[in-house]
Amino acid sequence: MEKLKKYINVLIIDDAPIVRDVLTRILNSDKQINVIAAVENPYQAAKIIRKQIPDVITLDIEMPRMDGLTFLKKIMEQRPIPVVIISSLTGKGAVSSFKAIEYGAVDVMLKPKLSSLELIEEARITICDKVKAASVTRLKKLFKPLIVKPKYSADIILPLKRRRTGLFSNEKVIAVGASTGGTKAIKIFLEKMPIDSPGIVIVQHMPEVFTASFAERLNQLCEIKVKEAVDKEYIQKGVAIIAPGNKHMVLKTRGTGYYVQIKHGKLVNRHRPSVDVLFRSVAIAAERNAIAVLMTGMGDDGARGIGEIKKFGGFTIAQDKKTSVVYGMPKEALKYDKNVKVLPIRQIAHYIKKHLRL
Repeated sequence: MEKLKKYINVLIIDDAPIVRDVLTRILNSDKQINVIAAVENPYQAAKIIRKQIPDVITLDIEMPRMDGLTFLKKIMEQRPIPVVIISSLTGKGAVSSFKAIEYGAVDVMLKPKLSSLELIEEARITICDKVKAASVTRLKKLFKPLIVKPKYSADIILPLKRRRTGLFSNEKVIAVGASTGGTKAIKIFLEKMPIDSPGIVIVQHMPEVFTASFAERLNQLCEIKVKEAVDKEYIQKGVAIIAPGNKHMVLKTRGTGYYVQIKHGKLVNRHRPSVDVLFRSVAIAAERNAIAVLMTGMGDDGARGIGEIKKFGGFTIAQDKKTSVVYGMPKEALKYDKNVKVLPIRQIAHYIKKHLRL
């Protein structure tokens, strides 16, 4: 493993002085991160970059003189640097943020809400983790994330207990979890799934508002239907539902079918929605009829959950190292499920179709 530098040097670009100040204080609170500058527009950023190349850039989208998308395209064409979009993500901004991922941004997130101490702490955890994940994508090496308490497990949302009563469904269900790099991985996977595929439930680490735009875009590209999940929605064949940003999603049974609950709650494994929360609920609800896929991402969210799905009789797949943007979550899955099937992203859908004889 490549030795980690003492600091991850970050350049902040945002036209709002208060946002620059808040982001600077949040990032500098982490001992592994150093803000080298916080500037109000891409022109000032270009001057900084000529003197010192940052490890990561945080970038707003809607700015005067030059918008974030234009600057992002220039950076990726001339001198690629990992970029995390931190934007308001409302209305047109959500669509622009999805374009930013296509242009090469590593991740996107909402500007932090600072109305309570809990929200401030959650914002600090999320922003610092996304910056660290972004720095890893450039280095092509994974370092262990700094563990900052509290780091809750899925126990805080859902206890791990087998169902003892009620009817069991014979319907298969596919559960997918992903983080950094997952937007592209999920697109590749869903584009290859047929209209008669089992229902699919997905957690992708991304902020609220953005999940709806992500689902709408995938729905235009895929044979199956793709949408953002709503509370108490039933799982249907040929339909993939994506957990709303900033909310957990759990699978439940009703009669011989499945539905989802959308829940508030604390960050689990530093995320909301959490893959572990979804996977645990799938293990309980579907047992041997569950198929779990854990894709690219930093950290270990979903690793314990994939082990629980295997323990309850389900079938498990992890994305391989070569095709993962960050080989963290799939790698950690091997600690909990030594028999997990490891596959390149473009082979996962084909393998599932073969497994299900679709």
